[in-house]
Amino acid sequence: MALKQFKAESKRLLDLMINSIYTNKEIFLREIISNASDAIDKLHFISLTDSAAARDFEIRIDADKNARTLTVTDNGIGMTAAELESNLGTIAKSGTLDFKQKNAKSDEKDSLIGQFGVGFYSCFMVADEVTVISRKYGEDAANKWTSKGVSGYTVTAAERETSGTTVILSLKADDDVKYSEYLEEYTLRRLIKHYSDYIRYPIVMQVEKTVPKKEGEGNDIEVSIETLNSMVPIWKRKKNEVKKEEYESFYADKFSDYNPPARVMTASIEGAVNYNCLLFIPSEPPYDYFTKAYKRGLQLYSSGVLIMDNCEKLLPDYLGFVRGVVDSADLSLNISREMLQHDRQLSEIAKSLEKKILSELGKWLKEDREAYEKFFGKFGMTLKFGAYESFGTKLPQLKDLFVYYSTEGKFVTLKEYVGGMKEDQKDIYYAAGSDVATLRSLPQVTAVTAKGYAVLLMTDNVDEFVVKLMDKYDEKTLRSVSSDKLDIETEEEKKANKEKADSSKTLLDEVKTALGTNVTEVRLSNMLGEYPSGLTAKGELSIEMAKVLSAMPGNEKIRAQYVLELNPAHPMFALAEKLLAEDKTKFGRLCVLLYTEAMLTVGINPENPSEFVKLINEFVS
Repeated sequence: MALKQFKAESKRLLDLMINSIYTNKEIFLREIISNASDAIDKLHFISLTDSAAARDFEIRIDADKNARTLTVTDNGIGMTAAELESNLGTIAKSGTLDFKQKNAKSDEKDSLIGQFGVGFYSCFMVADEVTVISRKYGEDAANKWTSKGVSGYTVTAAERETSGTTVILSLKADDDVKYSEYLEEYTLRRLIKHYSDYIRYPIVMQVEKTVPKKEGEGNDIEVSIETLNSMVPIWKRKKNEVKKEEYESFYADKFSDYNPPARVMTASIEGAVNYNCLLFIPSEPPYDYFTKAYKRGLQLYSSGVLIMDNCEKLLPDYLGFVRGVVDSADLSLNISREMLQHDRQLSEIAKSLEKKILSELGKWLKEDREAYEKFFGKFGMTLKFGAYESFGTKLPQLKDLFVYYSTEGKFVTLKEYVGGMKEDQKDIYYAAGSDVATLRSLPQVTAVTAKGYAVLLMTDNVDEFVVKLMDKYDEKTLRSVSSDKLDIETEEEKKANKEKADSSKTLLDEVKTALGTNVTEVRLSNMLGEYPSGLTAKGELSIEMAKVLSAMPGNEKIRAQYVLELNPAHPMFALAEKLLAEDKTKFGRLCVLLYTEAMLTVGINPENPSEFVKLINEFVS
């Protein structure tokens, strides 16, 4: 038969298919296997009402290294000569799509993968010539379609015993790309395992195995037919039918993490978009989790066929630690299947997944507190960033998942903290800093706990930013112990402090003068315990927030409005009063010492450590 030409627009599309649309050559095998699965699906559908169509369905792979051919054979519905021309001669014509439309009202719920009719042409990325031999179910004749690409194609009569389709790829000669690798058993196993492991029909291949001889020395070569795919995805099995070890093995194999997952989550969702998912929370952060190199996202499947390894759109950033797979038959794929046509479908799945994961975290918090606290110690900061980066819109869903270490020696949620508040307690008290030990030693923390109130010790950089967004929990204000609005003194204490402040106004003014712009205000405080001085902040920018902002790349040094607090009950206050009257120079140096000590208590290092040491030596000698 004479060479037939593709239509002009089809020729241009074919050229694009070969050179531009696909970004990864190895997906050609996924496309051919998916088409074979579709063909079997069609005959399987017919077999529901026609018993003669029933058979042991399978897809067979044959590699001939001498001939440099890779052959994929199915025993599905097959095609007539007219269908070969229609489906393969006109690019983007899909027999699968036609079949689905004709049977749209049937009860058949199995998805047909290849709805766009162009995935077949990805084989020209690796083959110089492609031959398709096919016989339609119910027909006696077989036909052969042959093409070398954009040059055109021929359709001729052929021989085939039963219905089905055989695709023969004559591979290109090796150059920069080693096309012969696609004839190696190892490569074929890898590609099928990666992309087509969950095609529901067996993918079989003849393999050779070396086995010891029964007698004497040496080995024999044993040839056998082996099924290469799992067929039934683990995520489509009921959770009570899957052993813990199976989940752990699947997780280790898929995500190269040999620490068992801390939590396994499964779901089968029916709604605007139907999907199955199997999700894991790692027991340890991946080594590159906090770097730009980390690839977040879930593996995305369509009817068991891998579409994307890391689909970022399925997870918000703050849940990027979750690993797993999502499988949906409802996705509208583009011609290369490497991208999706409609973001709406993906968006629906993403919303559902986010809700599912947060619900699971809430259950985990209630069911296994110890394990949840370990998880939160590793990934809690990411959840907090989710609340902050969403400008607080995620706080309603997230705030009850946060746990904070308390001065009572345990982790508590905000709900638990409020439930344990004393009757006279007005606010939720917290302290933010670099570590628990430093925060415990803060004079303000000591003063608050002395009143019998617990203090939440927050050690993540993002904590205070989240608190500012939250402001209140259950109508209780979250109040920093370093706030100038802290109000825990009795009326008697307030009165005594005011009287002392009035009588010490001259001294406080002189301290402010001595320290200049280093401080915004100097005042007395009876909450400093054994400390002579303390440092708090005035206004919305706290000391800890200023430290975090200053540490960010490109930021200039940012300072809070420091308030120096002096302890009137400490001997150094009396010394200050004495020096103000007797030695103004030494008084000024004592002011610097008190200020520097206060900075150290909140984790700020002095700009001139050697000068600070001299001051200490001066006043202790």
